[in-house]
Amino acid sequence: MQLSMKRISILLVLISLLGIPVMVSAQNTSSVFKLEDIRKMVQISSPALSPDGTQTAVVISRADWAKDRYNREIVLIDVANRKSRVLTHDRKGLSQLKWSPDGSQLAFLAEDPKTKSSQVFVMPMNGGDALCVTDSKTGIDRYAWSPDGEQIAFIAQDTVPNPEAIKHHEDAFQVTDNNYLARAEVQPWHLWVVSAKGGKATQLTQGMWSLGTDQGSLSTIAWNNDGTEIVFTKYPDVWEGNAWHSVLEQVNVSTKKINPVTDLQGSSVPEYSSANNVLAFQRPRNGDQNNGFAVYVKNGDKVEDVTAPLAWNIDDFAWLPGDQNLLLKGFLGTRSVLWNQPIDGKASVLDLGDLNVSGALNVGKTGAFLFTASTPTLGTELYYMSSITSKPKQLTQYNQFLDSLNLAKSVSVEWTKDKFKEDGVLTYPVNFEKGKKYPLVLVIHGGPEYASTLQFSVLAQLLAAKGFLVFQPNYRGSTNLGDKYQHAIFRDTGKGPGEDVMAGLKKVESMGIVDKSNIGVTGWSYGGYMTSWLIGNYPDVWKAAMSGAALNDWVMDYTIAYYQKGDLYFFGGSPWVKKYWKIWREQSPIAYAAKAKAPTLIMGDAGDPNVPIVNSYQMYHALRDNGVTTEFYVYPVDTHFPHDIVRTTDVYRRWVDWMVKYLK
Repeated sequence: MQLSMKRISILLVLISLLGIPVMVSAQNTSSVFKLEDIRKMVQISSPALSPDGTQTAVVISRADWAKDRYNREIVLIDVANRKSRVLTHDRKGLSQLKWSPDGSQLAFLAEDPKTKSSQVFVMPMNGGDALCVTDSKTGIDRYAWSPDGEQIAFIAQDTVPNPEAIKHHEDAFQVTDNNYLARAEVQPWHLWVVSAKGGKATQLTQGMWSLGTDQGSLSTIAWNNDGTEIVFTKYPDVWEGNAWHSVLEQVNVSTKKINPVTDLQGSSVPEYSSANNVLAFQRPRNGDQNNGFAVYVKNGDKVEDVTAPLAWNIDDFAWLPGDQNLLLKGFLGTRSVLWNQPIDGKASVLDLGDLNVSGALNVGKTGAFLFTASTPTLGTELYYMSSITSKPKQLTQYNQFLDSLNLAKSVSVEWTKDKFKEDGVLTYPVNFEKGKKYPLVLVIHGGPEYASTLQFSVLAQLLAAKGFLVFQPNYRGSTNLGDKYQHAIFRDTGKGPGEDVMAGLKKVESMGIVDKSNIGVTGWSYGGYMTSWLIGNYPDVWKAAMSGAALNDWVMDYTIAYYQKGDLYFFGGSPWVKKYWKIWREQSPIAYAAKAKAPTLIMGDAGDPNVPIVNSYQMYHALRDNGVTTEFYVYPVDTHFPHDIVRTTDVYRRWVDWMVKYLK
């Protein structure tokens, strides 16, 4: 599920963190989690349950360290006996697995060897090679089968209308709401349809408005039950900063006539129920960007937030058979859970044991569904449930090698601040000994609309293996404690969350296990923002810091980052308007940089459009010029966090080594 929110793009940066601890007093000599183990970890994505519920296809990604890439393959798994077989070989860019409605074919996106662009391939499941059914010049970004399996709708970006003029350097473009890294006018994304057997595609929508944005927000494709119309998310233009103003519209596949579905701004992710054309979609609750994402249901002319009683942020949803219930996914305290949400009743949490859900939901026609999940000491695997009342069944064991390691254990920690019952996750050092005190590293999550939960965490395990306590506090603005908690960050982006973190630290210190003279604070993205804020506002607490991709100057960030208008919801108005001038600057960590003392490591990506690297350059010079020990490393990529295995590993190496250098 792709959502057009700054919060989503930031929060996905760091893999969520920790788990549940059992204390160990005796020394365990088995191997601990090391940097090299990151290369062994297998990624599981795009699970797709067959219509009859007997098989699932899934994309498996394995790191190729020598070539610094991930090799992907599609694997077919029998749900009953867990037997698997590989369906593809030597295909690049595999993603978005989707069964045909009758289960006879499996579609997927992959790189076309001829054009080197992403296209839709359809593979017959009774044998035979996959057929490329699209030939979009710009590649395919999203697609969906029609209900009868005869057509495939897809989204693709328009081609440049004046290539010869561009080639002649007639290429100046107007600045509107783009980020400062833009180098050309960006073309909109539109909806097409093609026969499932291939052939000439027909464009259904056109105009300067768009079904996608420059930073990857992209409409889902929702066919109605008889295949005559498609509902989509309409963005006002191609810029992510304006994605907040999206609405839903529908197009008639035969006539291409477009009609509005809802003018509720912020609407996205439309999905029809299986039988009665009841439409569900997401938007920030009541249209307030400071609230969590709600799920609305449109039945006829009636539109209702069916998750209003829950008043909680929903990360993902799917219809269950019968059109009366939705399956929801979100954070609940330090857990990542699933809810059964009747469209006219109270939500109830599913019993998943100690599993914490990750990835997108996939619900089959029978009511069975798939999800990926982990625990603090079990890596991510694929799970199956035959119904909402059944027990999860583990289908894969790709990361089973972790079972042989001496992994750190984790617990949930709770405290109270400003009448909020807050929480976080504490991971104990490997071979923790009762009665000893240990150096502690805070790892603060990004977002801020995200949460630290009891999931497997690469970073927490690496730090715990070096003998650190690792504390991952949640703070106001996090999505795990309801709308009131999430909304509390409004006009209080630094001070309030900072006090939440310090209250959590005080709670951990009260346990008598922390060496208070050796505490470090770290984070990436909004976690980097919080790190920069804390070293400037609590300078005597920290022995070391790591500030990654940190938002250090709200004013500058608003002016040049891709979300621009998206920042307005934090404060209520522009920093360039007198009424709001002061608060934007008061809430910027750069304003307090001269007070910082802790040796600070700074990292970021050179072409980061989300939190531009200029933020980090500001902090680097501010710290260095005030005599603070600091080192600054930049990765030459255009992302918010490196995606490749080599650079990702290097980030973790530098992160951990800095803490070892100054805290041990």
